[in-house]
Order: sequence, then C-alpha cells, then structure tokens
Amino acid sequence: MKYYTVHHHTRYRYDSEVSESTMEVRMQPRTDRQQRCLNFMLEIWPHAQVLATNDCMQNTIHYFDIPRRHSELVLRAQALVLVQESDPLPESFEASTWKELENAAATGQHWDWLTPSSFARPTAFLSDFADEISFGKAPDPLSAMFDLNQKIHAAIEYTPQSTAVDSPIDTALKNRRGVCQDFSHIMIALLRRASIPARYISGYISQDPEREEEKDMSGASHAWVEAFLPATGWVGFDPTNNTYVSDNHIRIAVGRDYADVPPTRGTFKGNARSELTVGVHISETEDEDIPHDLLDNGHITTREYIEAESSTRLRLEQEQQQQQ
Repeated sequence: MKYYTVHHHTRYRYDSEVSESTMEVRMQPRTDRQQRCLNFMLEIWPHAQVLATNDCMQNTIHYFDIPRRHSELVLRAQALVLVQESDPLPESFEASTWKELENAAATGQHWDWLTPSSFARPTAFLSDFADEISFGKAPDPLSAMFDLNQKIHAAIEYTPQSTAVDSPIDTALKNRRGVCQDFSHIMIALLRRASIPARYISGYISQDPEREEEKDMSGASHAWVEAFLPATGWVGFDPTNNTYVSDNHIRIAVGRDYADVPPTRGTFKGNARSELTVGVHISETEDEDIPHDLLDNGHITTREYIEAESSTRLRLEQEQQQQQ
C-alpha cells in the first residue's frame, strides 16, 4: 500500500487571442477496489466555473467554459491517492480457459471490450505482427498475455514523440517505435483478436529506482492495458515496461482506447494556433504527512481553487506531449 501526491500541469498558449474555450478534463484518479482518491484539487486560469460528473465507466470528468478573450489557458491538478498492491497472479491457467473465453464472446459478454475501437482495430500490419511473434499459440490465455507483454516490449522501441496522439497502430508497427499509448493499443487489438476482453487505462506511473530498464515517463501521463480472465477478473499489464500492473500505477480513467479517455479535450473560438506543454510530478507520501481526516473517512473531496496570478509563475516540471 502506497500514498502518492500527483501534480499535473497543463498549459495551452495561443498565438493570438481566442474568444472562448470549452474543455473537459480527466485528471482525477479513480476510486475503486485497487485505489482510493483521498483528495483532488483543480485550478484553472483564467477563472472558470467547473462542473463534475461521472461517465458510464465511473471516470470523473470536469467541464468548464471560458466565455471571454484570452491568449493562455492553464490547468493545475493535484491529487492524493492511496494505491494497493495487486493480487499475485498464477503462472498459468487451464487450457480450457480458451474455450471459456470463446463461449463468453459468442454470447455477447464484454462486447465493448472485444470489438474494434478507434485506435485498437485489426490491420494488415497487426496480422503480420501476430504471425511474427506467434501470438495465440500459448497453452492458456494467461501465459499468452505474459508472452505478448514481453514480445511487444522487445519489438517496439520506446521513443518519445515518435508518434502523435491520433497516430494509428500501423505507424508504430511499421517503424517499430512508439510511446505508451501505441504499446497499449497494439496489445489491446491483439488480445481482442484472440477473444480476450481488453481495455485501455490512462494514468500515471511512479518510477521504480530498482528497475533500471523501466522507461522514464516522468513528466507525462502513462497508459497500460487491462484484460479480463474468467478466474481472476480484470488484470493489468504494462507492455511499455514489460511488467504487470503494481502499486506503482495510478489509474485515472478506463476506456476502449485513448479516444475515450484523453486528459483534456476541448475547442476554442478564434483564428489561432495552440501550443501545448504538459508536466507531471509524482512523489510518494508518508502516512504521517497526510491529514488524519482524510485517512479516517477516505472520501473524495473535489474542490475548485482559483488563483489569479501571472502564468509566468507556473513552472512546469517537464515540457512533453500529452502521452509519452
């Protein structure tokens, strides 16, 4: 069990003033069986009234509108999260699990997590890659997932800014370079191809100093995969780092792929080009540093805090793309 404090800074700069901005934000960590969001704060500059709601997957979404002229939009999110260690996985399952998954798919169970989605869909490059790595020939689905996690990690080079947020999986498969969302989309598409329900998780990862091979994703959001197996339910895999999900992973949102859960999505009115900079800082927090009222009741508190200050005082931890 670990406590984390997360700071997520986002800045949009426009090369000329815009007259209005409307945006939805997915930055509040989830509260579920694996973790608990103890506190969340969202700051927006210029000032805006924020409305919060949950979607059908219980992801928290904050909406706001700025109906006046501005040349910059700054968001600062801060969260305190309790994350529990995942249950240990067995080394393998019975071979009959393959048949269980096929029967469940035939009845329409987990339909959303088995059908192609915007970024996780069958392609000729994906089919060739599946043949190349002999995916689906493992004796049981769990062994197949461990093997797939390792082979995607080995075949694709993690290269920041090598793809864009709207790049199809063929870009990473053709160039053998990509970022965490590419690793995740490729794995999801292959799992669904094998009748294994799979979904996309948007969140953060706290770097483990003892894992020297772990990709450095400080300063950015992260993404990984959850797959459903009859005996265990949803289990998490991180193909970017060739590991299963642990208490170093902080879950923000669940979706079919990135298109369902971007950290920010919005529009603005005006003839301008925008420049995006993002910074994420994660620190592990000791029990004694956490207010007792948060530890005692464990409820989520969401509050809007507006501070009219010059945005030049905002120091981003690192300037990177939205997903690295």
